[in-house]
Amino acid sequence: MDIQILVLLIAIVLFGVLAFKQISAIILAPLVAIFVIVCTQSPILETLQTAFMPAAADYFTKYFLIFFVGALFGAVYQFTGAAESIARFLAGLCKGKFIAPLIMCITGVLTYGGVSGFVVFFVVYPIALQMFKEGNLTRRLIPAAISAGCWTWSMNGPGSPSIQNTIAMKSLGTPATAAFLPSLITSVIMFALIFGWLEYRSRVFTKKGIVFTDASLTHQLEGTEITVGEDKKLPNAIISFLPIAVILFCFNIIKLPVETSVIIGVIIAVVLMFKWVESGINGWIKVFNKGAGDSVVAILNTAIVVGFGGVVQNTDAFGNLVEALKSFSMNPLIFVMITVAICAGVCGSASGGMGVAFNALTDTYIKLGVDLQYVHRISAIAAGTLDTLPHQGAQITLLGICKLTHKEAYWDIAVTQIFIPFIACGIFILLAALGL
Repeated sequence: MDIQILVLLIAIVLFGVLAFKQISAIILAPLVAIFVIVCTQSPILETLQTAFMPAAADYFTKYFLIFFVGALFGAVYQFTGAAESIARFLAGLCKGKFIAPLIMCITGVLTYGGVSGFVVFFVVYPIALQMFKEGNLTRRLIPAAISAGCWTWSMNGPGSPSIQNTIAMKSLGTPATAAFLPSLITSVIMFALIFGWLEYRSRVFTKKGIVFTDASLTHQLEGTEITVGEDKKLPNAIISFLPIAVILFCFNIIKLPVETSVIIGVIIAVVLMFKWVESGINGWIKVFNKGAGDSVVAILNTAIVVGFGGVVQNTDAFGNLVEALKSFSMNPLIFVMITVAICAGVCGSASGGMGVAFNALTDTYIKLGVDLQYVHRISAIAAGTLDTLPHQGAQITLLGICKLTHKEAYWDIAVTQIFIPFIACGIFILLAALGL
């Protein structure tokens, strides 16, 4: 194996291990980036300035507004009680059952409707927190339930507005509904497997006595975040759902930018639920200060990891890795799955890895001689596998929002977003081989 490729693999493993040790991504990303720079004999300061910082800054520039408005929306829903109102309504529908799978369904519907996964994190977390409190279910499953809805069937299903679907469309000239029938079957199977796993794990934790109040967790929640009282006055559930519906309408029907759609939702939420925040204007200032602060912490954690990806992509080792992948001899559809998955793992990003794979291998994929609609769907599914290794910025962001560590919550994330998608991708390849 090329020694420089080995360096990249060691760096990824090192990043994952240290993330499990609860070292902050803000420290970890530049530290591991420097390890890569030194091992590849590149100038440290120059590489940090020309690769690390531009990648991080570019991500911050592109996505800060999404993080910002999403965090504001989440704060409004937390402090007005709108999230708790929705939680009680939904908990009443499921009678306290299937809570974790239901959260997965909610996030999936929002994501399939076009709402950015990062926005969904902030919107759904306070709802999930209250539902888990109502059902006395361990918080350890919240990150898996939320992110599984964002990054699996809703991301790679036929017709999804996700960036992964868009990249494949632009690179291959295929439609959003590419390979519709096998894609639909695969999405249904993926949904069912994740639903079953989340419910199974819920019952396992509860049987072991691991419930919502868990003193063994590293970070304990503040009282204001988990206070639920039967006599507490809350906004009506219909009023609470309305701003979310408006966001979906504005984004999917009117086709407004997601940032504009969410800020309209924030404005409507403030108007409808102004009285539910104590102390009037002063109380609302505190709500918005909390949301703004959360948005900065969240995007900084993610952008700094993207900076690490920027260093990796600018090394000769990464180019050598791409060339090595081209030399593999295997079934063409399996080749697509493995190459896209590896690129996503190296980048720590589904969209980033998919973009790199198509930039380097589009001609190769076309020369494989297989239906490009199959290539489209396999790449969209495979991009959502190894991207979920511990150094993925989105997972670090979500764990931070949920106040949980990798050790406490990552196993269920890995099962729902690495193992099950790989199984689903294998099923798709089998269906494609049968000519569906």
